[in-house]
Amino acid sequence: MQERSLLTRARSALGGREREATLPPEAVTWAFRLLLGRDPDAAEMERHRRHASSEALRSALAPAEYAAPLWLLAPSASPRIPWRFEPPRLGQPVSQLCTAAQFDEPEYAAWCETIGEAPRPHRKQWEFCWILSVLRAADAIRPGARALGFGVGTEPLPAMLAANGVEVVATDAPAELSHAQGWQSTNQHAADLMQLHRPALLDEEAFRARVSFRPVDMNAIPGDLRGFDACWSSCCFEHLGGIAQGLDFVENSLETLRPGGVAVHTTEFNLRSNEETLETPGLCYFRRRDIEGLLDRLAARGHRVWPLNLHPGDAPLDAHIDLPPYSLPHLKLENMGEISTSIGLVVQRGD
Repeated sequence: MQERSLLTRARSALGGREREATLPPEAVTWAFRLLLGRDPDAAEMERHRRHASSEALRSALAPAEYAAPLWLLAPSASPRIPWRFEPPRLGQPVSQLCTAAQFDEPEYAAWCETIGEAPRPHRKQWEFCWILSVLRAADAIRPGARALGFGVGTEPLPAMLAANGVEVVATDAPAELSHAQGWQSTNQHAADLMQLHRPALLDEEAFRARVSFRPVDMNAIPGDLRGFDACWSSCCFEHLGGIAQGLDFVENSLETLRPGGVAVHTTEFNLRSNEETLETPGLCYFRRRDIEGLLDRLAARGHRVWPLNLHPGDAPLDAHIDLPPYSLPHLKLENMGEISTSIGLVVQRGD
């Protein structure tokens, strides 16, 4: 279909050592015109000439679609995890996946307006809107509430919450950690308070009165960060060194809350496999078994886990897999042989 062709983007070359150019430029140009309806740019030409054959080139450019595996559809094996399997809704948030229908809900446009952004079909923006939806449902967006943000980078949530009267402690990795993980080079790291100010959302005086900033290692949360009504992180704990470290962070974040306080975190969810996954010091994809193991453990320790809904969406856009170089729409993506999307997790601290 023409619509599918317009959604498709070129895939990156295979991992490992780079191949020498083997295909003539004409072959790459012909394939791009036939499959994508456009000419390749210089970087795409260089990359795709390294394919071993014209068939490998065609496979790299062919449309990719996602079909949910059976293991994703089965109810949770743990009786301690409330289970749902229905198209998730932003207006009634639980622990859920990013899906296309949520972008069409009126709540999505409304939340985008509150953070000063135009709505777009991108899972990172969905994470902000979903986090805010949960905080609203937990009555944590109100004057006098206290919220703790982990790994905030330059995201708009601290300013938006402060504009609604919330007292915010915003944190990001210490400079030595951000250099090691490459965050500063991608403009996704905050080093001081005013990097988080959004003049369109609130004036500087109110911002400084309600928001403070400090460097925090998410693997070693300081003991004085306690008693918050809510804490959050947006796609951060997959970068903490491994799967175990990421799961430990979620559990440790509950210690920063008052009883009944809510932890709201998003991360990478592996849609392809419940066995193999991507796990490197810099990036991990969490499997269903990792997520359910964490929630089961937290529930057993007296915390309240919100229902888990792993419905991957049933709209045409939910079948689309974004391929490098990434562009819009960006809901599901392929990276290093794995397929992922964003998942949001909600846990309330027990009494």
